[in-house]
Amino acid sequence: REYGLKSVSCRYFTVYGPRGVENHAIIALIAKAFIGQNPIEVWGDGTQVRNWTYVDDIVRGTLLAAEKIDDGTAINLGTMERVRVIDAVKMILEYTGHKAEIVFRPDMPTGPLNRVADCSLAKKLLGWEPQVPFREGLKRTIDWYFATKDREQVRRILGRMLTER
Repeated sequence: REYGLKSVSCRYFTVYGPRGVENHAIIALIAKAFIGQNPIEVWGDGTQVRNWTYVDDIVRGTLLAAEKIDDGTAINLGTMERVRVIDAVKMILEYTGHKAEIVFRPDMPTGPLNRVADCSLAKKLLGWEPQVPFREGLKRTIDWYFATKDREQVRRILGRMLTER
């Protein structure tokens, strides 16, 4: 305000989609199915709840925020759709046709048990709501991943991508 800078602050909630990388949960799980990993390890007990938001919805919300807000207001961009990690894993296995045992790793980092956005301000100020349900966005992301990735390259990088920062 002091310098007349127009701004908005967008808080993104668990974005996924094409061009994602393997250090993100959804892309990592897709990568595990892609390379035929068996068993598939799930960090934690699988009951963690997330609201994965498809990248197209995030882009649309960000553009609307840039067009409609200039007073530094902070808004959440995410979906209210609640999906457990184990359910996401099962959807990935189902869609890819990969048959694998699921092994839980409670000794690994899991993040919060429940992370879901309240996007009521984005709806009020921007008229924005996410349009892509998780199952549909997941299919789009899997299709992109399988069409663009090399199995041997993914095998080489996956372990490092999951543990290095």
